[in-house]
Amino acid sequence: MTNSLPAWTPGGGLHYQLLATSGRARRGRFVTAHGQVETPSFMPVGTQATVKCVLPDQVAATGAQVVLANTYHLGILDRTQVVERLGGLHSMMRWNQTILTDSGGFQVFSLPERKITEEGVSFQFRSGKKEGESTPMMLSPESAMDIQRRLGADIVMAFDECVDHRMPPKYMSDSLDRTFRWLKRCGAVPIQEHQHLFGIIQGGMELDLRAKAVRQVTSLNLPGYAIGGVSVGEGHEAMVRIVKHTAPLMPSDQVRYLMGVGLPEDIVAAVECGMDIFDCIIPTRYAREGTVFTWDGKMRLQDKTYRKDRYPIDTACECVACAGGFSRAYLRHLLFADEPLYGTLATLHNLHFYQDLMRAIRLAIEEDRFAKWAEGFRAKHLKGRAL
Repeated sequence: MTNSLPAWTPGGGLHYQLLATSGRARRGRFVTAHGQVETPSFMPVGTQATVKCVLPDQVAATGAQVVLANTYHLGILDRTQVVERLGGLHSMMRWNQTILTDSGGFQVFSLPERKITEEGVSFQFRSGKKEGESTPMMLSPESAMDIQRRLGADIVMAFDECVDHRMPPKYMSDSLDRTFRWLKRCGAVPIQEHQHLFGIIQGGMELDLRAKAVRQVTSLNLPGYAIGGVSVGEGHEAMVRIVKHTAPLMPSDQVRYLMGVGLPEDIVAAVECGMDIFDCIIPTRYAREGTVFTWDGKMRLQDKTYRKDRYPIDTACECVACAGGFSRAYLRHLLFADEPLYGTLATLHNLHFYQDLMRAIRLAIEEDRFAKWAEGFRAKHLKGRAL
């Protein structure tokens, strides 16, 4: 396995290098204008240009090399102008590594008040200032790309429709074709020299539509590709079925991104299928709500079991919370007292766990023992008691 890559040069493509395989699992590396990313990799979510409760340096200290921000949330009101005035996302966030921006396509699925047309999607953003008050917003392929250009992220996602997996096949097919037309419109919009456009493969739970989407999207020879429309309520087995079918159809010499996934067991299964990068709000949201991750499974700090527990979350963990000696009982107290320190400590623990997980995955692939490692991980993480 080689550890060298050609230096990034302005105007160059997204450099992806496959370093090792173990079964279908891939160990790779890619380079953007803001640094090198080791894959498989997990990207913490900073929807509104911040990973909630923690500082950028703290996120970087966990080992994260990419963070994600959201076009819809940073495109409402005057937020894009604010980012521009402050020099772009990297400067504003004080994050000097790679940033990926989602296009707002997930909000097409998740927000109730939206209308989809060939032109794009109209939303009603609720500002929360007054009951019933809302602000109209329109996202089209052109406007989504323009917002992402102005934000300055390294990887920008095409605008698409993330479809509810329960929709009928005819709607799925029509949506897929519209998403491809949107992708071609996205590709016609100028972006910054250092930016790279990724296309998104949709198709719901229909394997034939997924295969069609791969043919459509990869025909445009983009720097990278993502599987979208999973982790939206279909369940683990259905997600694995789609990814196992779709990943081998994707180019082997480019980055493969699985959007919105997920739980540790979801990530391990997707790596087995050949995916490279992942993002999800789970580690940060679960942390704030009282659930932390360990190798033995999830730990719910709300449980009375931890009222007098003097141990850290995980005695072997080197995160700030565990290495710092903050006990489970203290964390539980902070949680119920609604103290902000709880959110910081729990979030840092979960982010550290996820990066430890990715480091372990990469090592297992390098040593060509991933299948055995994954079996052991599941036996411990899923069959252990629900802490």
